[in-house]
Amino acid sequence: MLTLLISFFVLIFLRVPIAISLALATILMLFMADFNMNMMPQRMFTALDSFPMMAIPGFVLAGAIMARGGISKYLIEALRAWVGHLPGGLSVVTLLACGIFAAISGSSPATAAAIGSIMIPALVAAGYEKKYALGLVAAGGTLGILIPPSVPLIIYGITSEESIGKLFMAGVIPGLGLLAVLIVAAIVYAKMQGYQGDEKASWEERGRKSLKAIWGAFLPVLILGTIYSGVVTPTESAIIAVVYGLIVSIFIYRELSWKDFRQILVESINVTAMIFLIIGAASLFGLYLTNEQVPQKVGAWIAESGMNKWIFMLIVNLLFFILGMFLEAVSIILITLPILLPILKHFGIDLYHFAIIMVINLELGMITPPVGLNLFVVAGIAKEKLGMVVRGVIPFIVLMIAYLVVVILFPQLSLWLPFGIGK
Repeated sequence: MLTLLISFFVLIFLRVPIAISLALATILMLFMADFNMNMMPQRMFTALDSFPMMAIPGFVLAGAIMARGGISKYLIEALRAWVGHLPGGLSVVTLLACGIFAAISGSSPATAAAIGSIMIPALVAAGYEKKYALGLVAAGGTLGILIPPSVPLIIYGITSEESIGKLFMAGVIPGLGLLAVLIVAAIVYAKMQGYQGDEKASWEERGRKSLKAIWGAFLPVLILGTIYSGVVTPTESAIIAVVYGLIVSIFIYRELSWKDFRQILVESINVTAMIFLIIGAASLFGLYLTNEQVPQKVGAWIAESGMNKWIFMLIVNLLFFILGMFLEAVSIILITLPILLPILKHFGIDLYHFAIIMVINLELGMITPPVGLNLFVVAGIAKEKLGMVVRGVIPFIVLMIAYLVVVILFPQLSLWLPFGIGK
């Protein structure tokens, strides 16, 4: 196992893509163990041959359509009319827009890119310090994988064989809670720095902009409502989101051209291919773990060490924080979850609660250097050095760690919606 990890991180530091690094390191170990190599391609294709997996390209495509089809732009204009006059109003608008976009795209980088391209210039023009604007968008973008639908929660559900619909429900209250914490922090900071809001919009302007944005605002309701009511599966809701987004962008807003649609398809294919390649490589890693009985050995070691539940949770959260500095969210889930599942059951830790703990850690990984994806997305949008984004995001990292502790201590935040108070 140690040889595999060393090989993996050596390849990572040589800038070999994560999926290829994981696959090569695992193939090397299986080859050394005289494993039947014919099983490897079969295992990779089997891992991808899953109906729930089709939700991933669906939500990725829906998010890209929303970003380019005018939906996100009109939502931001409506939010600005309603709350832009508050202290730090633009920062509140930014966070609310991230929350709404998160309820469609399921992706942190997509959320940061879609909202940041509009709001970073607006924040800077309104007098906000640039590093704060960059940090705000990077942190707000992380809501994309906590507020459902969420691509990491889909991967978690497939790997752990738990209900994706219930995992989505488990993320609602923690996701809205984190959004509320970020908004309160933004208002307090704005008052401390003397950031003023916009001139208060008239009721006529609010009504006009809300009417324009209502088509986009209905999309999260459509997605989550159909899932939670049991009308459709998460996979089917992703396709509904794509069709609805196309109809609104082409026929109502009329802001999506054929050229734009081609670019959307290319972006979506690139993101989906990256995720699926990681899943295929991680399936080989899972094959190695099974062959070497690593989960059983780790579980036996923990049982013999006398470690209690809280020490285990502390170690796991530190592990996630460190891995988040170097690896992408999907990779972390697929590498660690097969090892952790039997241990979680040993300690009686609810898998739905742990899913939310894991995703908040993955959110932190999105804004933690040196490989936080949101940091690179925001730096690219603003054409700024990565160091400025990192300086701007540090206070938000501290705030999110504090919120993570609250979620760990109060499992009811995650379990109340999917199971009720009695869980």
